[in-house]
Amino acid sequence: MQSVLKLFDFNLFSALDVLLVAFLLYQLYNLIRGTIAANIFIGLALICLLYFVVKALDMKLLTTILGNFMNVGIIAVIVVFQQEIRRFLVLVGRNASLQRNRAWWRYFLGKNEAEKDNYKRIKPIIDACKSMKQTHTGALIVFVKDYDEQIYQTSCEVVDAKISKRLIEAIFQKNGPLHDGAVIISGNKIKSASCILPLTDNSDLPAQFGLRHRAGIGVTEANDATALIVSEETGEISYAKHGRVKMNISFAELEKLLNKDF
Repeated sequence: MQSVLKLFDFNLFSALDVLLVAFLLYQLYNLIRGTIAANIFIGLALICLLYFVVKALDMKLLTTILGNFMNVGIIAVIVVFQQEIRRFLVLVGRNASLQRNRAWWRYFLGKNEAEKDNYKRIKPIIDACKSMKQTHTGALIVFVKDYDEQIYQTSCEVVDAKISKRLIEAIFQKNGPLHDGAVIISGNKIKSASCILPLTDNSDLPAQFGLRHRAGIGVTEANDATALIVSEETGEISYAKHGRVKMNISFAELEKLLNKDF
């Protein structure tokens, strides 16, 4: 009877506990939704469900086999979801620091001034996209908040230049030596160009997606980054984040997305 009463002993900290778990599950869902990790998670959940079924049916051989898998379940989850766990921890750490700095920035300069300053950064990118859309110039621009030299500089040409419409257009010029690969932008600078990026493993993407789209989606799956893709065939602009992509977006929508994420 006492154990039953303890079960219903719900206080403020119990409510906080439930809310925190719900928040963590929601963040996990956002990280893996639409990615190959979602299918892996479903597979692991089915194996766990199968274990409890065969255990209840007293099927000793399968129970033993699946039981050994369950014993190393935590290690298996860490190995399989290492990219998602890394991205989640980076997201938590960044929100704890940058959000506070952004609040101070808006407090001292005012919201309007902060938005004007951000618009000055993204305007050259939007203008370059307008020009490349008209000329059907393919482009892949990746935005990262923390530029990891070990990840990007090993497969890129270092640029470290101010963001400029003409520079972006020159990099992606069809006959230029740097047009293959991606441009990496961090802060107020173009850090590197001609970067070779990992391709996505997602098999559910539209058939018309080429290597440029798959690389743009792949880099947002493996890192805390966003990608802007201009199609060489159609001039269509796409925007990728967390392994998911928005296709054929307008310049007004592009401005909102960049103002929010960049």
